Amino acid sequence: MDRNQALAIVQEYIQAPGLINHMLCVEAAMRFYAEKLGQDVELWGLTGLLHDFDWEIHPTLEGHPLEGAPILRQRGVSEEVIRAILSHGQCGVERVSLMEKALLACDEITGLITAVTLVRPSRSLYDLSASSVKKKWKDKAFAAGTNREEMAEAAADFGVELWEHVDNVILAMRRIAPQLGLEGNIPPA
Repeated sequence: MDRNQALAIVQEYIQAPGLINHMLCVEAAMRFYAEKLGQDVELWGLTGLLHDFDWEIHPTLEGHPLEGAPILRQRGVSEEVIRAILSHGQCGVERVSLMEKALLACDEITGLITAVTLVRPSRSLYDLSASSVKKKWKDKAFAAGTNREEMAEAAADFGVELWEHVDNVILAMRRIAPQLGLEGNIPPA
């Protein structure tokens, strides 16, 4: 499966632009880490891109991603990608591989980074740093639905210090800032 085929699956099953952007963010973060760690960039990218493809048709923790796995198998997605996607949900699939750990580490943190970006005067990823995210992290009322403890544990399990991880994910997301609408009023460096 190539990226165009994976993107077609996403576009078939997801209508919400925000959710598509989230999946693109996770894809960018996964590609960044695959490059950094000498892993298969395409494989990691596909995993990030497809990880929530079934959320709109199975919008519960019990259904997602377990009920989406058969669809991915029918579409020819590799078992390695499917297993990683299953491991990020509450399906009882233990995260073992580096890619599986990376997926969980990159998933929810992209949403928090996006939220922080959107409340900044610049509305831009280009001037965002981990220190800005850290300030909002301490404000429990901000993005109250995010599980900060889970994000910190996922980064630790992946083997990356939390604030270094946040900086890495920001760098990854900057690569696609125009596509995400997160350039704000600052030109790219």
